[in-house]
Amino acid sequence: MSWVVRGPWRWGVGIAVGIAALWLVLWVGSSEAWAVQQAAITGAPVTAWWIWPVALLVLTFVMGILAALGGVGGGVLFVPIVSGFFPFHLDFVRGCGLLVALSGALAAGPGFLKMNLASLRLAIPVALIASACAIFGAMIGLALPTNVVQTALGATILGIVVIMMVARKSEFPDVREADHLSSILRIHGVYREASLGQTIDWKIHRTIPGLLLFVVIGVMAGMFGLGAGWANVPVLNLVMGAPLKVSVATSKFLLSITDTSAAWVYLNQGCVIPMMVVPSLVGIMLGSFIGVRLLRTAKPRVVRHVVIGLLLFSGAKAITKGLGLPFFF
Repeated sequence: MSWVVRGPWRWGVGIAVGIAALWLVLWVGSSEAWAVQQAAITGAPVTAWWIWPVALLVLTFVMGILAALGGVGGGVLFVPIVSGFFPFHLDFVRGCGLLVALSGALAAGPGFLKMNLASLRLAIPVALIASACAIFGAMIGLALPTNVVQTALGATILGIVVIMMVARKSEFPDVREADHLSSILRIHGVYREASLGQTIDWKIHRTIPGLLLFVVIGVMAGMFGLGAGWANVPVLNLVMGAPLKVSVATSKFLLSITDTSAAWVYLNQGCVIPMMVVPSLVGIMLGSFIGVRLLRTAKPRVVRHVVIGLLLFSGAKAITKGLGLPFFF
């Protein structure tokens, strides 16, 4: 008798195991956080240091799987969950979260450029604005009290959940005419759509509103250490009218610039700890490889609901932790 799960049950078992492992790590992290607080009060010995890198490795491995299946960046899951359930200071978590998001962007960006999906003409003006604002946002985040940032982080995560639930994607937006600014900047392009066997000629409109939105996106990316893929794609696709594949690919390339700018601020302030960063990067990349393989058999709608549920849970935890309110977990 074979114990290998085959057929349509494979993705369900994989997600169930992943959720169980994630819940176990969160439970351990929450229990250890309570133990650290009690140890500080009673003077009892604190948990061995190697527990935390191992816990981060397991946690980020599961996050990488869920992020790949759910179509979200690892930083969006990493920052609220780790800051809510582990006894790490929020500044260190945000610095690590930026590097987690940056690693995925650096891995995917060159490939998208070679495939002519990521557009440099579209990315460069957006990157100049977003990266400058990300530096400003990182400075704001480090200057504000931790409880204020924690509360704002929770509210932002819940806002991301709303965007994920209501936002619709358009494969090929109807842009009848490029606006004046995009014509001056020559933001247009051509790419080969393999699924249709056609060459797609695209252009954008509403360039000024889109660039203004990237001011807000850049500040939030630097302030919370989330990365910004969750916001980049809707703005590029739905507001500015870039095709969905171009928006996704350009967003990945943008993250490699925006997150680098903000990460330098955290690095300069001593908020990047190798003991957190190394296991997190290894775990998120290994999990992403597994997630990409599972993507062929997993049902996107089910995975999307799982990711939304995790974000709701972690967003509520962040708000209650920032406000000093009791939480059921």
